[in-house]
Amino acid sequence: MTAKTIDGKAFAAGLRARVAEGAAKLLAEGGRKPGLAVVLVGDDPASSVYVRSKGKATLAAGMESFEHRLADNTSEAELVTLVERLNADPAVDGILVQLPLPKHIDERAVITRIDPDKDVDGFHPVNAGRLATGLEGFVPCTPLGCLMLLKDEMGDLSGKDAVVIGRSNIVGKPMAQLLIGASCTVTVAHSRTRDLPDVVRRADIVVAAVGRAGMVKPDWVKPGATLIDVGINRTEAGLVGDIDPACAAVAGAMTPVPGGVGPMTIACLLRNTLVSACCRLGVAWDERL
Repeated sequence: MTAKTIDGKAFAAGLRARVAEGAAKLLAEGGRKPGLAVVLVGDDPASSVYVRSKGKATLAAGMESFEHRLADNTSEAELVTLVERLNADPAVDGILVQLPLPKHIDERAVITRIDPDKDVDGFHPVNAGRLATGLEGFVPCTPLGCLMLLKDEMGDLSGKDAVVIGRSNIVGKPMAQLLIGASCTVTVAHSRTRDLPDVVRRADIVVAAVGRAGMVKPDWVKPGATLIDVGINRTEAGLVGDIDPACAAVAGAMTPVPGGVGPMTIACLLRNTLVSACCRLGVAWDERL
């Protein structure tokens, strides 16, 4: 058996096309384009590339892109002032402060100043609380993309045993909450989990998000399981995930690295921005989003 490849790149392209249709509808019915503001502090090369790709994707979807590039020595107070100005700007529907920030700036102090209803990254504690209690709110883009891929591949997820490897606020914890919301039985595993291979072996769904190249081995995987690989690890062999590609001999379906979860992150960011704009202007959005 060879696992089916879950094509995140193709799914993301479809989602971006639906977002573009929604943005055009919003312009026709609401009178303006959705607006996404991205703030980059400093000149971290990886962050710069990511911000540039977000800007291009935003414009390609028919949205307004507001890019703010600040010097590395920008103070926390100056950054908060910019965030508050964006909170008050009616043309801005989504605010994303690119992480990581320089060490002299407290990330939590900045993130908590973003208007939760413009927090399209889904990192604000209010949105984390909304997710945990089943209320509508913005969900972090990477786990949201993972859930979309799982539902597209498996349909109804209710009753499935799911293991999330990793407990970060950005991926692991919200991924677990999303799977609970989909009526899965969820285990959150991490570096201190006893007999991790045995825990993973019970799962119908495995989401790996720990940043350790090839950590999940074929003998960890339940035959026919669906594997979602969030890991992006740079090695001498190139980009690899947290799941050993040899797991394809056991799994039923799995995402590749690259081309799996990665393209979904920006697509979901655009999706969240469109939903924010529709809510603010009172225009219905496509339920397929």
